[in-house]
Amino acid sequence: MKRSLLCLSAMVVSGSLALSTCSGSSGSTTLKLVAADYGDEASNSSKIYWDGVASAFTAAHPNIKVNVQVVNWNTIDNQVATMIQSGNVPDILQTGGYADKAADDLLYKVEDVMSIRARGHLIPSFSQAGEVKGVQYGIPFVSSTRALVYNKAIFAKAGITRPPTTWEELRQDAEKIKAEVKDVTAYALPLGPEEAEGESMIWELGNGGGYTDLASNYTLDSKANIATFTWLKDNLVGPGLTYPNPAATNRKTAFAGFAAGKVAMLNGHPSLIQMAEHGKVDYGVAPIPGKDGPLDSTLGVADWMMAFKKNGHRDAIKAFLDFAYSEKNTLKFDELYNLMPVTKDTRYVMQSSGKHKDLGPFFDLLPGAVFYPLGDRSWDAVSAEIKKSGGSAVNSQPAKVLGALQEKADQIKSD
Repeated sequence: MKRSLLCLSAMVVSGSLALSTCSGSSGSTTLKLVAADYGDEASNSSKIYWDGVASAFTAAHPNIKVNVQVVNWNTIDNQVATMIQSGNVPDILQTGGYADKAADDLLYKVEDVMSIRARGHLIPSFSQAGEVKGVQYGIPFVSSTRALVYNKAIFAKAGITRPPTTWEELRQDAEKIKAEVKDVTAYALPLGPEEAEGESMIWELGNGGGYTDLASNYTLDSKANIATFTWLKDNLVGPGLTYPNPAATNRKTAFAGFAAGKVAMLNGHPSLIQMAEHGKVDYGVAPIPGKDGPLDSTLGVADWMMAFKKNGHRDAIKAFLDFAYSEKNTLKFDELYNLMPVTKDTRYVMQSSGKHKDLGPFFDLLPGAVFYPLGDRSWDAVSAEIKKSGGSAVNSQPAKVLGALQEKADQIKSD
């Protein structure tokens, strides 16, 4: 693809990120990579990882430089929206969703920016989840499933001999923990803006609910979902068995609390296991309790990479993505955050090395995982609305909060 002769300098505009995408007469190209931060502190920020990948790539491809911008999960959706609206579009974006960008014809098809060999390493089910109407635009980056993670020492102090399998057992166990163990949150319920859509969906699945029906219509205020949030309000939040204000509690806070031995149980993914081990917490992993028994289908999550067409850097993007998706780089990232891989070669290494036995329960849950409606262009916007106000359903009137969300979701989908 013919390189642009323009070079736009990077700057900060109204607190948002402006981007640099340069192609000079010398034939050099500068790519802009925007990525979400998976770290929980400066020492393990994803910026360190991506700077390393970018430096190694440029060493192998001297005519292509990569400017890296890593953004907090809480603000990346809004910042990327501002970038697109202002025309300062990244070349490569790694975040939680792709469908709205694909629907707006902003993205390259994956076949245009990854070699056949690199695409062949992707786990097929995840590649299919990156499709819109049969065409793949989203490149899976990492995956995870959710399970109940609990503190064995706290359970023992409360006289609990096994993890709960139903909501009622979970409530009873939380009551015992509150009564017997001081300065501990019995169940962490992170419904804050970081990932309210994840925790909400897990609980909804436990009552036969969810975000959409078989016809892909949103069902945010279904009877099952309203009943779920009513149960949470009456049985966990009201009795003080979780954080005082779940709507303001982020996953990062809940995970840090568990790793510090201050949370008895919560729904977690593999990176929580790594944090627990660093915190020397004696933990257990079990299927997530549902209303009447353990969940058959747990939440599965994939985060995504995508390539934008605007700057015309297809060949440079292709070279970078092939490099970034090498076994060496994907294995390093997955092991850094203890996440599950999306490529077959990295999965084989992780499962066969003997170093990742802690991921066994999560690998076992993956075949039954249920995903967000990722291929619907409205999902990113609907997800953002859930993050903003969905958690308040456990503090006020569930039917009213979910009804308002349903109206917004219907409007977004119809626009």
